[in-house]
Amino acid sequence: MKEKVKLQYQKWKHFFEKYERVLLPVTLLFGVAVDFVTFKSIQIQTAFLILVVHIVVAGIAITLLYIVNYKGKIISYLCLLAPYFIQFSLGALLSASLIFYWFSGAFSVSWPFLLTIAFLMLSNEVFRTAYVKPVVHMSVYYFVLFSVFAVIFSYLFNSIEPIFFVAAGILSLGFFFLYLSALVRYFEKVRTAGKQVIVCSLSIFVVMNVLYFLNLIPPIPLSLREAGVYHSVTRSGSQYKILDEKRSLIERVLPVQTIHIKKSDRVFVFSSIFAPTKLNTTVVHNWQIYDEEKHAWIQKDRLSFSMTGGRNDGYRGYSVKTSVTAGLWRVDVETKRGQILGRVRFRVENVVELPKLIGITR
Repeated sequence: MKEKVKLQYQKWKHFFEKYERVLLPVTLLFGVAVDFVTFKSIQIQTAFLILVVHIVVAGIAITLLYIVNYKGKIISYLCLLAPYFIQFSLGALLSASLIFYWFSGAFSVSWPFLLTIAFLMLSNEVFRTAYVKPVVHMSVYYFVLFSVFAVIFSYLFNSIEPIFFVAAGILSLGFFFLYLSALVRYFEKVRTAGKQVIVCSLSIFVVMNVLYFLNLIPPIPLSLREAGVYHSVTRSGSQYKILDEKRSLIERVLPVQTIHIKKSDRVFVFSSIFAPTKLNTTVVHNWQIYDEEKHAWIQKDRLSFSMTGGRNDGYRGYSVKTSVTAGLWRVDVETKRGQILGRVRFRVENVVELPKLIGITR
């Protein structure tokens, strides 16, 4: 009977080793797909519970990598499947981080952080040569711990204040060190790489905080739903009446819109921002014009308004600027600290007669 079980185990082991290059990417993509479907159809509290489950599964699976020469049937199969559990759960955690942070900031500003997450998601091709090293998969594990803890803290306390990001980093570091100390105690392979893992995790902690205070990490839990430049924005009850130029489909998808105004006309920038129900904060519209001679963006105005979260379609607000000269403009939608939620780029052209305008309701 024991020989039969052993032969069956060897058969499955050979199968996983033979098709590892196919199965690992498929496992990763499956984890990502589950995230995209799940987080769009469930409440945020349930999503966080799922993330915590993934953290636990990934931690257990990493531990299983270090168990050798264990003869128990169940543990043997779990050890065989451990790389796939790691790939699935780490893939799910990384994709969840990408989803949350992607929709909370402008890619043109937060691209270093966002590309780091994307790179870690796509690095499964080097799994066999790199991820099996404790310093690599343990560092990735701490990175997702910090990222997920920061997301959970921002929603838990309904705040975008820096203290909660720093607290999330400290708590995730404490949790990680407790986990690492347990592995170091029982597994020689982890003990050998322990110092490297500590150095890497502390480096990640420092770099994440530097990126945050340089405003390169998006301001979770805010999310820009819509932003645009218009000829007029007025509030009527619970709705906003907007006047925009009639544009073709091609003009609407261009990254830089053109607005045609008379020299004395005002220009409006409208934005819709999603935030949790109890979050109250200030939104800033940072108006800048591009100086052709200096080849630099020159700040002209920082116009702010308070916002209250909870509306599914986002909190709507706008700023208006007079004396807008012709040229290339951009308006950054920011927090008080300068974290950029999104960016509206447009070119102002002076005309004698205005183009045809159409009314829009938001």
